[in-house]
Amino acid sequence: MRAMVATKLPRLLALATRMLGDRAEAEDVAQETFLRIWKHAGTWRQGRAKFDTWTHRVALNLCHDRLRRKREVSMAEPPDLTDTAPLPDAGLGAEEAERLRVERALQAIAPRQREAIILVYYQEMSNIEAAAVMQVSVDALESLLARGRRALQQMLVQDEEGEA
Repeated sequence: MRAMVATKLPRLLALATRMLGDRAEAEDVAQETFLRIWKHAGTWRQGRAKFDTWTHRVALNLCHDRLRRKREVSMAEPPDLTDTAPLPDAGLGAEEAERLRVERALQAIAPRQREAIILVYYQEMSNIEAAAVMQVSVDALESLLARGRRALQQMLVQDEEGEA
């Protein structure tokens, strides 16, 4: 188990961080993923799904649960004052600032599109593997990727125009 955690943790943590936009929540999801894998290892069947596909599906399901809970929590009243503190990316290098812009845009697109982009571009899965994790056809995955790229591009252009 220790060897599996050592090899799988970085990828699952990266997946959860990008899905949730919160490192602490991502660490909780990664930990819960390994607990579920341990508890339900007997239910995984070789030949039905690759072990990596199964672990990613467990992590994604936990991310979806957290995102759903976040959506259900609403504020009773909006805050009275706007925060006048400098933006978190103020003073960062251009490369880091660009990475943060992309991460913010990624959090703003539709969850299924974000999921597809993260699996293919950040987790470096093939379209076939990502489709299996998402439990969709390859055509459906490619459609999600195309719509997600367009949405990201649109958000980044709007963000750029807002800064100018």
